[in-house]
Amino acid sequence: MSSSPIPAPRLEPVTPATVDAALALKVHPHQQDNVAPVAHSLAEAYAYGDTAWPRLIFDGDELVGFVMAFVDIQWDAERDPADLRSGLWRLNIGAEHQGKGYGRFAVDAVRDELRRRGAGQLYVTWHRGEHGPGDFYRRLGFRETGELAGDQTVGVLDLVQPA
Repeated sequence: MSSSPIPAPRLEPVTPATVDAALALKVHPHQQDNVAPVAHSLAEAYAYGDTAWPRLIFDGDELVGFVMAFVDIQWDAERDPADLRSGLWRLNIGAEHQGKGYGRFAVDAVRDELRRRGAGQLYVTWHRGEHGPGDFYRRLGFRETGELAGDQTVGVLDLVQPA
């Protein structure tokens, strides 16, 4: 008797067939102040065009989350016009799907995509506080840069392995 392989999480582009499910995705209520809703992210993805990389996270046929990366965005034009950065822009894991490894999967997928595109670092920002994701990002290897983006902490993960 052979068994079917257990489906692994995967990323898919947002399509007309999946946009309503994406818009219905909700994080835990105590996290709503830490991450913009998917509708906001999709509007930003539209406005930023090729610099935004929005993807839905599926496990089998079930939508479990949303992730969006940014690619080569000018970070601080006044300080350094050549400071182009890529990173994790948004991560929304459905309230009922948290704690199952989907967030780690999404960050790993963004890391792999940015490496494929030649990026040497992956940036992320987060709100500090009791329900903020700082501990999650530090466990994944991000280190704080000492910078702030508005009121958010900036973290970075090196993508180039030392020789």
